[in-house]
Amino acid sequence: MKHALLAAALAAMPAAIFLASPAAAQSQPLEQACITVAKNFLLVPSIKTGIVQSFPELDPPGARLTYSTRADAKPTDFNNEIECEFDKATAPFNLLRFCISETCYGPNEQDQENRRRYQEVKALMDRQKK
Repeated sequence: MKHALLAAALAAMPAAIFLASPAAAQSQPLEQACITVAKNFLLVPSIKTGIVQSFPELDPPGARLTYSTRADAKPTDFNNEIECEFDKATAPFNLLRFCISETCYGPNEQDQENRRRYQEVKALMDRQKK
């Protein structure tokens, strides 16, 4: 009986509920800022995004996404990931740290090259504010 009621309730729900992404976007500006970080770091004019998630309510706020640099990217091509952290959830964003795949870049990273890459991307992001 319970299964029949559940099946009837599911059948009555709009199809759009089942087609929605697993985590709806919460902050388009945070997501765009993280996409900009990825493009600046990867030295590409554009990237294709797969799953994009943002977390304006966390401290620090941030976003993460899967991406591909291929113009003709297929769903299986979105296996690269970037995570970005910012000082606040509203523009202008101040980049605190970002991680691509397993490597993180920030002002306090022990690896000098990783610290330098962070400084470069942060400088590019800061220039866009002006």
